[in-house]
Parts: sequence; structure tokens; C-alpha cells
Amino acid sequence: MRLILASASPRRAELLRAAGYDFEIAAANVDESIRDGESPSIYVRRLAAEKSAAVMAAVIGRASRAEAGDRDHGPAEAGREGNGDVIVLGADTTVVVDGEMLGKPSDDRDSAWMLARLSGRAHQVLTGISLRRGALEIGRVETTTVAFAPLTDDEIAWYVAMREGRDKAGAYAIQGYASRFIPRIEGSYSNVVGLPVSCVRELLREISGTRRDRSSARRSSAG
Repeated sequence: MRLILASASPRRAELLRAAGYDFEIAAANVDESIRDGESPSIYVRRLAAEKSAAVMAAVIGRASRAEAGDRDHGPAEAGREGNGDVIVLGADTTVVVDGEMLGKPSDDRDSAWMLARLSGRAHQVLTGISLRRGALEIGRVETTTVAFAPLTDDEIAWYVAMREGRDKAGAYAIQGYASRFIPRIEGSYSNVVGLPVSCVRELLREISGTRRDRSSARRSSAG
């Protein structure tokens, strides 16, 4: 069984490696626009599924070319073993405050605005997970509540100048300098970093056939 991470995020890759997983990386290119009326949980769950689907389609395409005699294989060379021997993991994370999703900041001013929104209050970090093996797809949405200390204007300016949150939802990284601003969380820490590893383990066990959890399948169809 071979695992492919459908993400270019170095943080997700680091979390998987730290947990002892062997995997390949194949970034997925999908439209991340929010649909009208789409809730945060539905949004991250949909994008995670679209990412895993895009990479699985690439795996199938490479496998078809290999069968036709094309020897130019990419990172999804695992397709030669059959699609059922490949598991694709897709994920998407967003930060939610007052029901509004905060994605990656567009510039430093946007970063400062986001940090001011988070200052002195709690917000939620949602990550949608999608695992795909052949025609089977399962998933879940993990939620963690993060409390932020009140931030002064100088603290916000300092953190923005550190450039740490430029490519991160909510404009901060809990594993970095922003840890000084976060007195507590409720839920998975790795989820806030970008990938709820314990959740991934449970879903991997299910989709690989080592554990059958029907409740997870129901959550997948409901999410």
C-alpha cells in the first residue's frame, strides 16, 4: 500500500513524517473559491475531496499510459500496482471567526487585519480530510478551538514583520512565534498546524481495511 499526500504544504508533510508515515507528494491544483452559501465545514470537506480526486485521476492516467507502454513515470508510478494499492490523502484548512472564513492573507495589511480580528478571543480551525482508494472515498472535518491573547498594535506589527504568517490561513503559525499569543487550545494541536494526524490514522485504518468504522462513512456522506 502506498500513500500519496495531495498537498504541497511543507507543514503537512512534516507532520506525517514526524508520525512515522512513508508517503509521496503530488500537489493538487484545484479552484479554492468559496461557493455561495457554503459553510466552512462543507467548504474544507469539499476541497479536500477535490484535491484527493485530482491526484487520484493523475494516478489513473499514469497507470493507463504505463499499460500502453509509456515508460515516463512521475511520482505516481505506484499506479502500476493497481489503483487499489494507492491511497491519496487530501486536506484543506481554514480559520473561522464569527462565522467568517479567514484564508491566507493577501499582503501585510491583510495579515494585520486578520490578527486584529483574532486578538483577545477564541476562533476555530477546521481541516477537511479526504482519503481515496480506488472508487472509495471517506473523510471527516476536524475542529479545534484556539484562544488568542489580546494583542497590542506593536505586537501585531512585530509579528507581521516576521513574515511567518504570510502563507497560512488566519495569518499565523501556532508552531512558531505566534505560540506566545496562544494561551490554550481545545482539540487537536496538529490540526491547527495543518493536519489532524490522529484523525488521519483512524481513516487510514478504515480505508485500508484494518478497521471498519461505519460512523465515519456516515460522517463522510453528511459532510
